[in-house]
Amino acid sequence: MAASLFVLVSSVLFFSCSKSSSGYGSNPGGGYNPPPANSVSIKSIAFSPTTLTVPVGTTVTWTNNDNIMHTVTADDNSFDSGNLAAGGTFYFKFNTAGTFNYHCAIHASMTAKIVVQ
Repeated sequence: MAASLFVLVSSVLFFSCSKSSSGYGSNPGGGYNPPPANSVSIKSIAFSPTTLTVPVGTTVTWTNNDNIMHTVTADDNSFDSGNLAAGGTFYFKFNTAGTFNYHCAIHASMTAKIVVQ
């Protein structure tokens, strides 16, 4: 009984901390999906590509192909994936032209940018 209660409480805490908004989303549970166009892979503690250029109105998808947790966090806080488990995905639609630098909040050396034209 105590073990069941622990699992239930842990699940509630986990799901209550997840992010959701009309501008971005995620699939933290993963499952393999083929990489879509305009996508960024997170692998070997790096974003690839490190620079992606897209037209205004494009949705970019990040997939955590690493076996550790990462984030996709805009330097200007305009988007944030929260923690992405292995296999998790995050997407964000860029409706404004500009350069959007981002990083992994867990691994400071991981940086990249999206250029929206």
